[in-house]
Amino acid sequence: MEGKKKRRLVLVHGAQHGGWCWYKLSALLNSAGIQVTSLDMAASGIDPKQVLDITSVSEYVEPLLQFLRSLPAEERVILVGHSFGGLCISLAMEFFPHKIAAAVFVTAWMPGPHLSYLSLKQEFNHRLSLKSNFDSEAVSDENSNSHQKRYIPPDPQNLASNVYHLSPPEDLTLALSLVRPFPIFSYEDLRENTQLTEEKHGTVGRVYIVCEEDKLIEQDFQLSMVERNPPDEVKVIAGADHMPMLSKPQELFSYLQQIADNYY
Repeated sequence: MEGKKKRRLVLVHGAQHGGWCWYKLSALLNSAGIQVTSLDMAASGIDPKQVLDITSVSEYVEPLLQFLRSLPAEERVILVGHSFGGLCISLAMEFFPHKIAAAVFVTAWMPGPHLSYLSLKQEFNHRLSLKSNFDSEAVSDENSNSHQKRYIPPDPQNLASNVYHLSPPEDLTLALSLVRPFPIFSYEDLRENTQLTEEKHGTVGRVYIVCEEDKLIEQDFQLSMVERNPPDEVKVIAGADHMPMLSKPQELFSYLQQIADNYY
């Protein structure tokens, strides 16, 4: 019977967050008999590395790549990437397409072989520059002679107003105690290490989940990525902010359960 097939979802958080942000969703998926792994990327969650230890996007994504390397040869998983986690799972699709049953992008960056992450980032930064309520100020290492900006510290006001604005207040309180600075990657690093190909990345099925009330990666930007890099399926969560796993966990769970049924 199909039910005997082990279904496993690997959840990849966005910038400044960690595996902790999936706690509601993990409980729902586990209760449905779906195995869940919530990873921490480098210098995120409880990962021991510090933000200034991270010098490349490859280092940041390494925990995900290491996890996929460690899987038994016959095992395939569904990757779920939220926000910046979309780039992380895209890179994993390039390196380990044979180990991925499907990739799910939850209001996430979704680059492709013909839509570079750098071009998306440039467009996104332009959009942010037009908004007076966003502060994307990054800081350099105060102990360094370099003036190069190294990371973006958490901004409580931005999290409250643009990321968690429809989520329960206790989840924002939790986040404020757990979010960590996010490393800034150089243009050269991103240009060299985020290239995707049809032959590898392009062979993995993709699903995009649009969050209608997201104020960070807004709906029109999400749909723009969908239009320029069409996935196999598009699903929409009404009333979800940038953190649907917290603001609309039941709806996100239902979609992921459907996807697990369809792609295994």
